Amino acid sequence: MTTTTENTAVTGAVGSARTRVEGRDKVTGAARYAGEIPFAELAHGWLVLSTVTRGRIRSVEDGPVRDMPGVLTVLHHGNAPRVDTGYMGFLGRPNPVVGLFQHDRVPFMGWPVALVVAETSEQAREAAEALEVRYEEEAHDVGFTAGHPGTYTPDAASMSDADTAKGDLAARLREAAFVVDEEYFTPEEHHNSMEPHAATARWEGGRLEVVDSNQGTFWVASELASLFSLDPGSVRVRSEHVGGGFGSKGLAPHQVAAVMATTLLHRPVRVVLTRRQMFSLVGFRSPTAQRVKLGADTDGRLRAFDHEALSLTSTVHEFVEASAGVGRVMYDADAHGTRHRLVRLDVPTPTWMRAPGEAPGSFAVESAVDELAEKCGLDPIELRARNEPAVGPVSGLPFARRSLLACFEEGARRFGWAGRDPRPGLRREGRWLLGTGMAAATFSAGVGASTAAVTAEPDGHFTVRINASDIGTGARTAMVSVAADALRVGPDRIRVRIGDSDLGPAWIAGGSMGTRSWAWAVRLAADELRELLALGGSIPPEGITARSDTSEAIGALAQKERHSYGAQFAEAAVDITTGEVRVRRLLGIFAAGTVVNPLTARSQLVGGMTWGLSMALHEEAVRDPASGGYVNADLAGYHVAAHADVPHIEADWVDDHDPEDPVGIKGLGEIGIVGVAAAIANAVWHATGVRHRRLPIRPDRVLAAAEQARGRAREDDRGA
Repeated sequence: MTTTTENTAVTGAVGSARTRVEGRDKVTGAARYAGEIPFAELAHGWLVLSTVTRGRIRSVEDGPVRDMPGVLTVLHHGNAPRVDTGYMGFLGRPNPVVGLFQHDRVPFMGWPVALVVAETSEQAREAAEALEVRYEEEAHDVGFTAGHPGTYTPDAASMSDADTAKGDLAARLREAAFVVDEEYFTPEEHHNSMEPHAATARWEGGRLEVVDSNQGTFWVASELASLFSLDPGSVRVRSEHVGGGFGSKGLAPHQVAAVMATTLLHRPVRVVLTRRQMFSLVGFRSPTAQRVKLGADTDGRLRAFDHEALSLTSTVHEFVEASAGVGRVMYDADAHGTRHRLVRLDVPTPTWMRAPGEAPGSFAVESAVDELAEKCGLDPIELRARNEPAVGPVSGLPFARRSLLACFEEGARRFGWAGRDPRPGLRREGRWLLGTGMAAATFSAGVGASTAAVTAEPDGHFTVRINASDIGTGARTAMVSVAADALRVGPDRIRVRIGDSDLGPAWIAGGSMGTRSWAWAVRLAADELRELLALGGSIPPEGITARSDTSEAIGALAQKERHSYGAQFAEAAVDITTGEVRVRRLLGIFAAGTVVNPLTARSQLVGGMTWGLSMALHEEAVRDPASGGYVNADLAGYHVAAHADVPHIEADWVDDHDPEDPVGIKGLGEIGIVGVAAAIANAVWHATGVRHRRLPIRPDRVLAAAEQARGRAREDDRGA
């Protein structure tokens, strides 16, 4: 297969900055999103969610609502079509929340209990808000705490290797010259993509068609076919444009509700989730309680590494926030242990959220490593450099390419790290204390099986068909560049079709694997097409098409550890009077293989780093333990970083070409967020001399921690 280096030498499309091919449509409003595409005789559904956290539905008083203006039907557990949730889907068994209206149980507040369908969305909402649902309420538990009595080890089916262990941790910790043993906490966080989840379903020509906003049309189509016991070929899902997903846009209740309603009414039905409904129905990042124990010798080399991560799951479906996975890649030690634990609560099921596991896990690990560097009297970069593993700490596999030290070197140079005084609490500008911090980052470079077709058209253009999903990452534009180089033609001769399950199976936009997976399939098809064209002859009216399938080729990649890496640097200012933390600078240097499009790549990295800042200082979903519901299920109460919160952010990369990798691309969608929260927390410590092990670092927590530090200092003075 043609390598990245050879391709770039041909046309230079890969590696060149290109504006998005759909950019003009988006800024002019021509790009259509799932909730705004017109359909004749369109009806609108509005979901009704439970107002109790645990119990049973006694009755749904739908009689008065059915008589309201415009109301077409009311679906609930007493009359809804039956569905099958017992199948094994694309990514495992489905979350039972998609088995809408199948029973009278309520396992969490916000569980779907009814769907009201009306002629207009306003009529549907009015009727839904008027619908009376009576419950038999039961006691609930939504309290996530370390040491919860219900803590257990995850089922083997929900993740690979909940625990890993080698060596005698207790002995190595006893022998260590320096020890860190601390707990770190991250809160519940939510995706909150700009475009809410929306789907329109209709039957057309004997086929079910769903126009949806999702991260993989073939994925959603196959799930719907299994759920409704349909032939897979009779289901088509299209997703023209997607306004963000971050892990939340797979199969969810709104698509199922739309399919149920269109099947009963024989007309198109659209269901759009509200912002508040998204908090309950499409997953979130679980809060975590993580304990990290590190033991090092006098040279700062790790002898013991121990990381236990607790997260929550629902009572109906198991999901693990795999936060303890970070150390399995980043740090080795004579004794090495990682463990995941879960507690079942009466809450919705969490799901994947940008850098699942790595984002909260890196906060704990990279904060603890910084604390160890302080105890050892070593520069944080030097400590990390001394602990670079030769092979995968848990897998024992060789690294395909590990350019982390290059990221440290380039980041330190550009950030001015060498001039840093390591002592905390010394730099000050008026009422602001200033500090700098850093952290390492990593994310896996996986690949998923995909198919592609490339057609040589009679007019001299080439049409690429790959069932990619562009959730804002620039997938269309990336595939234009990849195809242009593979075909050795200019990008202006490439047309790309994506986002349609009829295009065939392809990996989802997730796991930072989309571009990597799709590019491989496109290149294979393009290589075959070039061979066909080399045979000569004219191109027929239907064109000449070559197809590819990478499902058999990806297995060989499992023989090595393949990851992206990065170094995050932050400068923070802390107001000693209000406790406000302001991030003044963020710099991220990454090693992520071949960068297809520097323009959109940098955008992805800056977006991830911005989210890391938001994670460090702002984001925190809060539950009322009495009601079991959220107290801030909207963007007024759930704070995210706004423009005024975001400083100058620089994102760049080092050369990370791997000549043995058949794709070369590693993915950039998620590594940008990894390590940012730790870098900021470490900078806050450097500014104030006080460690913050609980996110977000709110002003009240800064003031409280400062007061506690002053109290300890007074006690020390009295003791002296």
